[in-house]
Amino acid sequence: AAGLTISGLQAHGPLCRPEVHGEYIKLAVRVAGEIGVPVINTDEGKKASWTTEEEDFVLIKYTLREALFIAERRGVKIGLEPHSQYSKTPEGLDRIYNLVKSPSIGINLDTGNAYLAGQDVYAWLERVASRLVHLHAKDISVSHSDSERGKVTGTPVGCACGEGVLDWERIIRIVKEKCPRDIVFSVECGTPDQASKSFAHLIKLV
Repeated sequence: AAGLTISGLQAHGPLCRPEVHGEYIKLAVRVAGEIGVPVINTDEGKKASWTTEEEDFVLIKYTLREALFIAERRGVKIGLEPHSQYSKTPEGLDRIYNLVKSPSIGINLDTGNAYLAGQDVYAWLERVASRLVHLHAKDISVSHSDSERGKVTGTPVGCACGEGVLDWERIIRIVKEKCPRDIVFSVECGTPDQASKSFAHLIKLV
């Protein structure tokens, strides 16, 4: 009724725990296909305490490959997000991405998570631009940055875009110049007021 469509379906869960996330992510793909959502977002989640890193990547590959069989048939993209212990660096996220070759796998860059993990957001965005399928537009306040940058791998929400540490004009320019497809900026903030401020700030730059 409001003329809105869904740009991305949140389907986070531990990819390295197929007994937990295996059927969940496949169900998310099926739902996305049924209701016309082009992208689902996920990450590797918290690892089990009894597996090694190498074992985790075998399990992640298994979970992704099973989900991608379904995603490929339905035209749904799986966007991998930097969020946990392996995906907190560009190299780690690429390692997950490269486990399975498929036209239905891509990157959902969360700018706030990337920043809080201590990374160069702009360099990371340029690195994944050709594979980007969705973007979580999350800004981080100065106080949040001071207290948690380099200590965490992500956060559920940020502040209003334009009121934090990130340069949205630069981010938008990279996406416009480097990405081969249109990208939705899905704002992740804490309140309706912050959402309104984010929209007002971003729409002027877009």
